[in-house]
Amino acid sequence: MKTKSTLFYALILLVFGFFGYLLIQQGSLLESVDVVVPQNESSSLYEEFLTKIKHPLALLFLQIIVVCSFARFMGYIFSRKLNQPSVMGEIVGGILLGPSVLGYYFPEILQVLFPATSLPTLGTLSQIGLILFMFIIGMELDVSVLKNKAHSAIVISHASILFPFILGMILAYYFYQNHAPEGISFLSFSLFMGIAMSITAFPVLARILQERNLTRTPLGAMVLTCAAADDLTAWILLAIIVTISKAGNLSSALFTIGLSFAYILTMIYFIAPFLKRLGSIYISRENLTRTAVSIILLILFGSAFATEVIGIHALFGAFLAGVIMPVEGNLKKLIAEKIEDVAVILFLPIFFVITGLRTQITLLNDSNLWIVLVLVISVAVIGKFLGSAIAARIAGSNWEDSLSIGALMNTRGLMELVVLNIGYDLGILSPGIFAVFVLMALFTTLSTGPLLDGIQKWFSKKPTIVDIPSKAEENKLKVVVAFAQEKMGKSLVRFAYALSGNQKKNLNITALHISPNDSLSNEDLKNYRESSFESIRSTGSEFGVNVKTEYRVTDNITYEIVNFAKQNFSNLLLIGAAKPLFSRSYTGGKIKGILNYTPATVGVLIDNGLESYDKVGIVYHSQDDQILKFSEKLTTLKGMKSAKLKLEDILQPETDINPFPVSLAKLSEFSLVLIDLETWDEVGFEKLDELPTSFLLVRFLHT
Repeated sequence: MKTKSTLFYALILLVFGFFGYLLIQQGSLLESVDVVVPQNESSSLYEEFLTKIKHPLALLFLQIIVVCSFARFMGYIFSRKLNQPSVMGEIVGGILLGPSVLGYYFPEILQVLFPATSLPTLGTLSQIGLILFMFIIGMELDVSVLKNKAHSAIVISHASILFPFILGMILAYYFYQNHAPEGISFLSFSLFMGIAMSITAFPVLARILQERNLTRTPLGAMVLTCAAADDLTAWILLAIIVTISKAGNLSSALFTIGLSFAYILTMIYFIAPFLKRLGSIYISRENLTRTAVSIILLILFGSAFATEVIGIHALFGAFLAGVIMPVEGNLKKLIAEKIEDVAVILFLPIFFVITGLRTQITLLNDSNLWIVLVLVISVAVIGKFLGSAIAARIAGSNWEDSLSIGALMNTRGLMELVVLNIGYDLGILSPGIFAVFVLMALFTTLSTGPLLDGIQKWFSKKPTIVDIPSKAEENKLKVVVAFAQEKMGKSLVRFAYALSGNQKKNLNITALHISPNDSLSNEDLKNYRESSFESIRSTGSEFGVNVKTEYRVTDNITYEIVNFAKQNFSNLLLIGAAKPLFSRSYTGGKIKGILNYTPATVGVLIDNGLESYDKVGIVYHSQDDQILKFSEKLTTLKGMKSAKLKLEDILQPETDINPFPVSLAKLSEFSLVLIDLETWDEVGFEKLDELPTSFLLVRFLHT
């Protein structure tokens, strides 16, 4: 059958090819003698290639590829190497791609990548991305949290706005004549200087709290509440300031404010109930139809359109559309899942690049602007940090928490850039002042982590009661199993029980679930925390073991696992291994960092379908190897058969027929092979394309 179809296909190609050739030959006879094929002898293939790249669509795709890949790279550097939020790396990446660095050292490349004619299209894309992002921020802003600790939160948040706002207006008084653009009134300039000093970056702050596992602490709850109140107040103030700046006179301003109130009332009393009804219908992903998604997107863009036409910025409409999304049901989560990755991964980096193209750090060659930069940073830190800290102390917090609140509220990050770009678009901020405030936003955000560390270090010097393990606790076998996927977590819990041998009565298992997904909302975190541990606890119950659970969201997985093992005085850390995307190594990357820094014996399970421990192979060099002592725990299991495999007995010369350094046939007899990490590296198991069985790599704690 297959041969017939192949012959038929070949026959069709021959017949149609022949008739096509005849038709072209006959058709060419119809051409007049004047037909000339245009040729450009002077253009080279290289020039033609450049011309194709400069085509608007091709150039846009190239820009997106360069921007997104560079943003992710810088985000990785900042999160993994500098212990900073990845979004800060993306912001710095945007500045590096602008005239301050790329344009200064490689102006030709900047002109090819970001010619002036392409910037309007890129700017429009960035605005669409910002609208989607502000919609997500609005959905994540839980207004109900303001009811808890409302008095303290409002006092702290409003103090953190008023202090820097007034100081910003004082600075504007001295900067106005030399640094305000032509034709901008002092009122607009001073109000914008004030609000630019007052912003707190709610998304970045939430990320910092998540990475430091402070979200569920009293300090984290207070700071999130303060930041939510700060965000809401600051955006309302910004809307009023933009209205005043755009209106130009009092009557126009009052008219715009009146329209704004009518718009807000419409959203709250008409659109919000409709969305609540929609949320009650579409409570699951299966029920969420394209019609429902299109309705929500129409409301989003309709709200953005309304605020833009009224005279305030489209971002306010997107933000309010997110705020009024119903808390009940599952609608927020379902919609966020559909648009968040596109907004954050694709569009936001483009916004950072647009900001970077506007940021000309070279303007700071003027010594006066350096003085302005120092003053702006000083006033920003004094106003926000001290204003928040003093208010928190008066509201009843201790000094450590008060200073920590001040440090966290001083985080500006992305939201500051949004405000600055609005001011730049309105012509209120000159290029020099814009660059100064961008650097201020970077400095205050990047300093948050070190400042928090310094505060904690300072207060840790004071005498405190340290939890020292009791004698009963010291005798326990404390095992931490760290996992990312539920299936691996269950395997590790079973394995921890098997390894406990005759110490089962003293076994203490803690399951640490690590999630690298930094875009989860608080509701998502709660749901994942509950669902991910249900089967883990059930697995422990099978053996009569009460498994303790801990859920962490972090960009720095290595640090989190190592630090958790230290804090829990663990005897054994079990982790699951998987090959990285661009590497053949099981023990590279995060695994290598965990192996090097964990102050406990570490077992790395390479699970190739491990279901039982009925036959275990133990690879060793000599009778003195610690792997033999470690394996004694397993030999106490009923029904388990173990065999010792001397390394020299399983080694074999590498030939074309047997390209592997070990005998796969001998290893495949076992359901599990125990091997010391040094032996693993010595033999070179990483060369195997597919391991024939499951392995446990053991790195012993040498004392």
